[in-house]
Formats: sequence, structure tokens, C-alpha cells
Amino acid sequence: MTTANYRIIKLRLEKDRQRLVEQLEKIRASRPTENRREGSPFGKREEEATETSELENRMALEKRILDQLAEVENALAKFDKGNYGVCENFGQPIGLDRLEALPQAPLCMNCKAAQAKDAKVK
Repeated sequence: MTTANYRIIKLRLEKDRQRLVEQLEKIRASRPTENRREGSPFGKREEEATETSELENRMALEKRILDQLAEVENALAKFDKGNYGVCENFGQPIGLDRLEALPQAPLCMNCKAAQAKDAKVK
């Protein structure tokens, strides 16, 4: 991989990190600040169910963004350590096509395919 390719991928990772941080801040800012309402004896169960569903969706989205951010941070740390683009399983280079498609990829295609196959078996 050329130095130019590495620079482009690193810039993309940095942009992804910024985008994810902004999304996370936006989600956290949209959290309701008021305490949950107490249930009404006149039947507010539908409202409570909707609030609960929205909270669960927001929490799942926040977790997904945090996971993606951790992957991007890990890839950027590898750049700093000088081992970016190396498969975590066997230490072989990860193909440029894979890194261009998924810059935070920790595994080469062979290892990722084997991991996916193992997950299906379990």
C-alpha cells in the first residue's frame, strides 16, 4: 500500500470519528431531561410503552455508535503504533480493497470469513 493510500484512509477514519462523536453528542443531547411520569390510573400505558420503546431504540443506537467509534479509534491507534493494515489474527497484510471498503477492519478477508463461518456453526 502506498503512503498516499494510507493518508487517504487515515483522513477518512478521522472524519468518521468526528461524525460518530457528533452523532453521539446529538443522541445524548436529545435524552429526555425530565423524570419518567408516574402511571396514571386513567390508562396511560400506551404512552409509557411508546416512551419505553423510544428509550430502548435510543440506547441501542447509542451502543451501536459507541461500538463503531471504538473500532475507528482502534484503527487510528494502529496508525500511531505503525501496525495499521495488519490482520490481528495472523499478522498478514489486510488487502487494500478491504481497507478501502472498511478502513477499521481488524481482520483480513480470510480470517473474517472463517469468523463468520464459525459464528453460523454455533
